[in-house]
Amino acid sequence: MKIEDEIQTRFKTPQQKAIINIRYTSNFLGNIQNSLMDQYGLSMAQFNILRILRGAKSAINVQTVKERMIEKSPNTTRLMDKLIEKELIERTRCTKDRRVVYVEISKDGLAILKAIDDNSDILNMIQVGLSDEESTILSELLDKVRNHYHKK
Repeated sequence: MKIEDEIQTRFKTPQQKAIINIRYTSNFLGNIQNSLMDQYGLSMAQFNILRILRGAKSAINVQTVKERMIEKSPNTTRLMDKLIEKELIERTRCTKDRRVVYVEISKDGLAILKAIDDNSDILNMIQVGLSDEESTILSELLDKVRNHYHKK
């Protein structure tokens, strides 16, 4: 279904239509992802933190995690506290500077990510009906939109 039919509106410009379509589709995909993450007792932000820590391969400071988050959140520390309670990540303080905190993924955190990676529903979610070429073009266009604002 086209965006104008989905939300029953007309757009003043193709650019307005594109921006609304991006926001609407992002929200649509986010809702699907949230329901899939609910199966594991995680939010998408917590899942993002786990993926960042898995990719880091060793402990990194909390500030680095915040910088790498897909959706920036003032609640990152609270999200990490919940992951610590679930024993999915571990936290240590820097011995030289007590203000610096390091976090790393635990064995349980790695196991839950493996389970998510192996889940066919989530794998099917990644298949959004676009070819590899279309996916590449879409990514390049989205990069172009973001880069336009970074130049200002």
